Amino acid sequence: MENGAVYRPTTEEDPGPARGARSGLAACCNLGRLRLPRRVLKGLQLLLSLLAFICEEVVSQCTLCGGLYFFEFVSSSAFLLCLLMLIVYCTPVYDRVDAGKVKSSDFYITLGIGCVFLLASIIFVSTHDQTSAEIAAIVFGFLASFMFLADFAIMVYEKRQESQKRKPEATVRAEALTEPLNA
Repeated sequence: MENGAVYRPTTEEDPGPARGARSGLAACCNLGRLRLPRRVLKGLQLLLSLLAFICEEVVSQCTLCGGLYFFEFVSSSAFLLCLLMLIVYCTPVYDRVDAGKVKSSDFYITLGIGCVFLLASIIFVSTHDQTSAEIAAIVFGFLASFMFLADFAIMVYEKRQESQKRKPEATVRAEALTEPLNA
């Protein structure tokens, strides 16, 4: 028996992009950059702001339209900005930009959207005509604003935890600097 008949190559050549385990859209999508609670909150923010926008668009007539138009602008902007942040977190764009800048942008965008969405929902409550579409839009608007503010609260908590981890190192260094050299 020849060695060629018994021994064959045991490794496969490079399978290429079409045959890999993750191909197409799944290959460039990475959900692991956000922890599960933040991932769920981002998904809820996206869904609720879209539902608020859709319900608001169904409204056919209004008496005091200023609140409706402001709510429309805020809900559509919230949806688009949330979608943008999810795209940045889940695609290779995140690797091309500074991670600190992405997190900082997300921090301030989330705070801004949460506060303005809450304000828009309050204004819309005071100016709506009590149709079912308006009430549904208001409910989705309040829920979305609470999701944005909860996400902001989680980011504040994570920043505090991170600063607490760094704090002991700074105190040890400060103590080392205050001790006399010959002691």
